Amino acid sequence: MSVLLHISDPHFGTEQAPVLEALLAFARALAPDLVVLSGDITQRARASQFRAARAFVDRLAPRALVAIPGNHDLPLFNVAARLVAPYAGFRAAFGQALEPVHDAGALLVVGHNTTRPWRHADGEISADQAAASARRFAAAGPEQLRVAVVHQPVAVTETSDRENLLHGREHAVRRWAEAGCDLVLGGHIHLPFVVDLCTRIAALARPVWAVQAGTAVSSRVRSSVPNSVNVIRHDPAAAQRECMVERWDCPPAASGGFALERSTRLALGPGSADAR
Repeated sequence: MSVLLHISDPHFGTEQAPVLEALLAFARALAPDLVVLSGDITQRARASQFRAARAFVDRLAPRALVAIPGNHDLPLFNVAARLVAPYAGFRAAFGQALEPVHDAGALLVVGHNTTRPWRHADGEISADQAAASARRFAAAGPEQLRVAVVHQPVAVTETSDRENLLHGREHAVRRWAEAGCDLVLGGHIHLPFVVDLCTRIAALARPVWAVQAGTAVSSRVRSSVPNSVNVIRHDPAAAQRECMVERWDCPPAASGGFALERSTRLALGPGSADAR
């Protein structure tokens, strides 16, 4: 069984200490094979916020990490830094790769940098980015769960969130579906949900699921949703190709820690891109 912990939008600089400690305790007990940070790791891309985020990851001590930047991880008020070295803070904390890849065991997870320095909050994925990751998905082993990671969502459930949709998403998801991708993980809107992308994007070659995470530890929660993270479990030896997505919530007081809110079993497509 492979276990992936999906953390998004911690917005260090607005983190709540009790929730952060509860998440550390939860993650240590879970002992995931991989931790994914899907952007907005900091609130304002300040050096102190990146240091706090790095200290959290060091305490977490994950077996493996895939971290991508979100729009909040680029300087907003320091215009010169945004134009000349927009990812300097992120790279100092998390390394040079803006699009890291984890390819081990039963997991293939491909990160995508969907931020653009010339945009404020909107995200974009280019045809070249989609093609590069599609090649990786097409080459995956039949036992692997194939996961794309973006920051801005490829699907939304609230009309008010439509303005946050990722530019270029339909072309990218179609390419990924053709190549055998199973899941697209995202954040940005602080609203956790699972959506069948076949109901949102026409003519997909196979099932692809959007898995959105809430904000993990920030005080910037939506009124209807507490802090939350996702756990994804995949058994490559199962009779049917599937995975389980669990949403774990932390109540406002954080006294009880993270608790299972919902489990969703997802039926996946065939184990190779050319077996559809």
